[in-house]
Amino acid sequence: MLELDFVLFGLRILSVLTLLGMLGGLFMLVWREMSSTSSSEIPRIQGYLAVLAEVDGSLIETGAQHPLQPITSIGRAPTNSIVISDDFASSEHAAIVLRNGQWWLEDHRSRNGTQLNGERVEAPTIITHGDCIGIGQVTLKLVLKTQ
Repeated sequence: MLELDFVLFGLRILSVLTLLGMLGGLFMLVWREMSSTSSSEIPRIQGYLAVLAEVDGSLIETGAQHPLQPITSIGRAPTNSIVISDDFASSEHAAIVLRNGQWWLEDHRSRNGTQLNGERVEAPTIITHGDCIGIGQVTLKLVLKTQ
């Protein structure tokens, strides 16, 4: 009976060591993946929208800079990233979205449309440094920088 107890105890110890080994291997795999992802040389594209023209009495001021987020919503509603208090802007007017390393401008079926460099945006469009975006009576300029 004593011999059986030692065998069972040995199997328990072996099971615990096997489980710890598997967890350690999994931890090392995740650690390698995370460190290789963070050290890769992918340039991060950052930027902001600078206000070139504003509406009198609005909450947005000429010269103000609004940092871009991966999804930057623009419109009259207070839930937007950039709030434009202009009667010509829709509640959820437009969005600037980062996809595959490029910024895209999307009009959200706004009543008065979104302008890109003076032309109406009909479909999601790639935007670059220096582009001017017109929403209502407000003009925003895209300023991009890579890190």
